[in-house]
Order: sequence, then C-alpha cells, then structure tokens
Amino acid sequence: MENESLLSIEHLSKQFPGVHALEDIDFEIKPGEVVGLVGENGAGKSTLINIISGVFKQDRGHMKFNGMEFRPDSPQEAQSLGISTIHQELAVVPGLNVAQNLLLNHEPRLYAHSSFIDFKQLARNARAILSDLGIDKIDIEARVGDLTIALRQMVEIARAVSQDARLILMDEPTSALSSKEVKTLYEIIGKLKAKGVSVVFVSHRLEEVLQISDRIIVMRDGHRSGILLAKDATEEMVINLMVGRGIGLFPKSKAEIGLPVLEIRNLSDKSLIRDVSFSVRRGEIVGLAGLVGAGRTEVARMICGADPHSQGKIVIDGREVRINNPTDAVRQGIGLVPEDRKSQGLVMLMNVEENVTLAILDRISRIFSLINRRIQTEKANRFVLALAIATPGLQQCVANLSGGNQQKVVLAKWLSVNPKVLILDEPTRGIDVGAKAEVHALMSKLAREGMGILMISSEMPEILGMSDRVVVMCNGRVTGEFSREDASEEAIMTSATKFMNVENLMI
Repeated sequence: MENESLLSIEHLSKQFPGVHALEDIDFEIKPGEVVGLVGENGAGKSTLINIISGVFKQDRGHMKFNGMEFRPDSPQEAQSLGISTIHQELAVVPGLNVAQNLLLNHEPRLYAHSSFIDFKQLARNARAILSDLGIDKIDIEARVGDLTIALRQMVEIARAVSQDARLILMDEPTSALSSKEVKTLYEIIGKLKAKGVSVVFVSHRLEEVLQISDRIIVMRDGHRSGILLAKDATEEMVINLMVGRGIGLFPKSKAEIGLPVLEIRNLSDKSLIRDVSFSVRRGEIVGLAGLVGAGRTEVARMICGADPHSQGKIVIDGREVRINNPTDAVRQGIGLVPEDRKSQGLVMLMNVEENVTLAILDRISRIFSLINRRIQTEKANRFVLALAIATPGLQQCVANLSGGNQQKVVLAKWLSVNPKVLILDEPTRGIDVGAKAEVHALMSKLAREGMGILMISSEMPEILGMSDRVVVMCNGRVTGEFSREDASEEAIMTSATKFMNVENLMI
C-alpha cells in the first residue's frame, strides 16, 4: 500500500467562460505525503482544490481516490469519502461557539435517533479535539464571531483534522496565523503524516512550502509547470517555474528623506496602547513590527480615526490635527490600506471603477451630489493603468479579481486621494510572489515621490527588506527603534518580546 497512490489525477481540465482554468493536469499523492501546491493568483490552484473537494466538476480527465474512480457530486460526498478541505474563505459559523463549530453536523445526541444534542458530551468532545492538537487554550464556549481571524483559522483547521480524513486540502492555512500558531500547525501536520493522512498545502509563503512539503507541484496559467522534491528545491527554482522568470523581491530603492510628515506623540487609549510616539518622514518607509497583540493595527486605526484615542497628539507637517473619524484623516492627507481587504478595504459587490473612486466621491460629484461619471471613469482608468490591475474592464466586480489585483484596487482607492501619508497594514498578505514584488516596487516609487509610508508587517523579511527605519511594539508600547543599517531579526525580536515570556511568542 505504501507505493500506491491515495489520489491520482490524469488529464484534468476545467474551463470557465473565456478562461482555461486547468489544462491537462496530472499528478498523484501518496498516503502520508505532504504535497505543496504553489502558483501565482489565477494559476488554477483553487480550481483544482474545488474539483477534488466536490465544489466543481472537471470537464475532462479522471480522478481516483483510494484506487476507486472518483468524481464527487458535492463537498459532502467528498467528505464522506475521507477528504476534508480548509478553504481560504473560512467556513466557520460566526454565531455559534467553538465547540458547536468543531462538531457541526457531527453533534452527539442524547440517545440514538434523537434530535436533541448532548451539550455536555459536545463540550467534552470539543476539548478532546483541541487537546489532541495542542491548541486547548482556545475557549470552547467563545463565540467564533468574537475570535481573531487567526483563532478562527485554528478552529477551522481543528474541525477538518477531527473528521478522520485521509486527505486534507489546506488552502492558505497560515495566512492569518502567528509564528507560534504556524509551528503548531506544522506539529499537527506531522501527526497526520504519522497516521498516514495526506495533506495538500497551498500557500504563497514559499519558505513554508519548502519546509513542510515532501514534494512541490508548481502551476502556471492553468498548467502543471513542474514537480520538485522539496529537499532539493530552492525559492528561486520555485519562482522560476511559477512565473517563467526571475523576480527581485524587496526592490527597495533609495529615496530622498525629508522632514517629518506624520508625528505621533504619546498616543494612548483606555485599554492597550500606552504613550506611543514615533514619526514618519517624507520619502521614508517606516516598518512597524511586533508580535500579534502588540497594538500595531490599533495604532493605525487611531491615526486614521477609525478608533478613538484617550490622549496624545497627531501632527501632520508640524501642525497638530484633530482626527475624529476616517473622513477627517482623508482631509488631513492620511490613507489606510487595512489588513483585511475584503471586509474593510473593498465593497466586494461593487465594480473596479466604483471601488477605486470610493474615497473621492465628494471630489467628483456635481450639484445635488450627482457623480460626474466621465471624471469617475477617467480617474479609475488612470489608476488601473498605472498599477497594472489585471481586469477585463472597469465594470468588473472586484470579487472576481485575484487577491493581488484586489489589493491593487485598495491601493488605487487610497492613492486617488493623493495622501501625504499612506499606512499599509499587512500589504502583501495572501498575494503571490509576483504581486508582492509589484507592491514593493510601488512602495519604493511612492517613497521616491516624497510620500511617507508606515508599513505594518508580520513578515520579518518584508520588514527588513523594505524599511528605512523599524519601530517595534510590545504590549501596546514602543520598545525599540532601529535604522535600516542596525535592524536585524535578533534586535527586532528582542524588542518585540521585552514584556513577554519567550515561551508565549505570537508573531
């Protein structure tokens, strides 16, 4: 059985209107094997996952699972055969608690054929699942909608793992996880391998794919462009197969750094943030580093008026300003690209043109607040061309764009207001290496043009590669500041853990 395939795929193809999503895909997965699946946005990874998990049906080709012909009619059928899927868009139920989510559709009953749930047994089973996976600190009574994105992700992972699957498909499982949680996930995957469970691991983080995988399947434009043994592969090899060319990551270029355009003086709130002070100068990229819960996003939201601050000053171009809401921030020349682009940065059911111009409606409106459609189209088209947003047209719904192009639309929306300061919260989360390089190049270009940039990132290579200066936070306070020359992973981590037990790192 060891040499037999758990899943084999031959000549798999799938076409959507005007798009060949998959073309003649072949590969196999052995029992207990971790297969990394990588490719740029639009390469066909999610389509492939959706076919295996029963969401879509292939147009051509065959699949065998456990030696039997396999063509699931629904996700439920795939799950019943032993395939669990962790989708990039989490399928947790926000209104239910953790225990109810973990055992959804598998609830223990008070007695056979009863419709009444045994809630005591439900709680015991949920605790056992979390304990077995080493994540029993999650409160099973907590409402999932009140959890952080990272904890919701762990609940989703725990639910998939607990269903006695033989194959688990993980689509971007680490996109919202801290380094400690990623380590926990690696341990979970190790336990699954030992039990003979196979894993397909989809991620844009190539260092993770190389670390956790046995083999790596690389996709490009709907085709399988290569298969590599992870132990023999490098990031450069994977990137070349993904995009057909080399990519220079972190294309940081020198910019003339001027006077402070943004100064934060003793900013505090009534809970976490205490006496935070730092500055951002014209032409400068300041990296804001820290562990999960350090308060980085909270500071960004206070600067932009999304959350109130109890004391402290915000100074723009040497003048103190009052920012009570995001509209005030825009008027003062501050833009914020939020961490969660889908729920906070975009209106997913609106088209590209509408999203790009959303922040400047007051500037393109005529009498009685009627939008000047000609100006709206001109401005949207200018940013689509300038940022090379891949879209069939301005009327395309942003929900249909790739993650990288959605991020570019959010950037275009805030660049349209011509900000003095641009705050980027996790600017490259969940986008492929090609789109990352484009975002980094754009940041350098904006800095050269004199814009001040505050970049929040949980990726240490991004912080070190793109920052002129690094400000570090821990437990709501600034604990370190380093020039580009003095910044190092060790120095940043020392400051980021100043008030924490090293055993509890949550990066």
